[in-house]
Amino acid sequence: MTGIVIVSHSWKIADGVRDLVLEMAHDWEDKIIAAGGLDDEDKSIGTDVEKIMNAISHANKNADNGGVVVLADMGSGVMSAETAIDLLLDNEDETLNSIKVKIADAPLVEGTVCAAVEASGGGDLDAVLKAAESSRGANKL
Repeated sequence: MTGIVIVSHSWKIADGVRDLVLEMAHDWEDKIIAAGGLDDEDKSIGTDVEKIMNAISHANKNADNGGVVVLADMGSGVMSAETAIDLLLDNEDETLNSIKVKIADAPLVEGTVCAAVEASGGGDLDAVLKAAESSRGANKL
């Protein structure tokens, strides 16, 4: 199984994307984790590296250590996710530094939907990443 982490500067956006995705990926609640905003959740805009690290660890554990695909909303969200991954990989705890995690180069909403559908169908880490990234450039009209 593959877990998914949604990184947004806004807790409301991350949680809303998660809610939308769970309509299509039933029974995946504990494997799709929203990591948005700061510690006060809906009051401040920003990203929290520790929150992202915890989300990655939680999603991976709930996905039977099959790895995690991270989707982020904007540039500094990607940088925070990259920092979180670096800190996990440099961690002395073997359960943390062995997590397989990849950041998808994909739009947040469409990419997360595609990733979740693939993951809930049993896709491995590379398949889930590919599904997320396949949503880039999709025409809406």
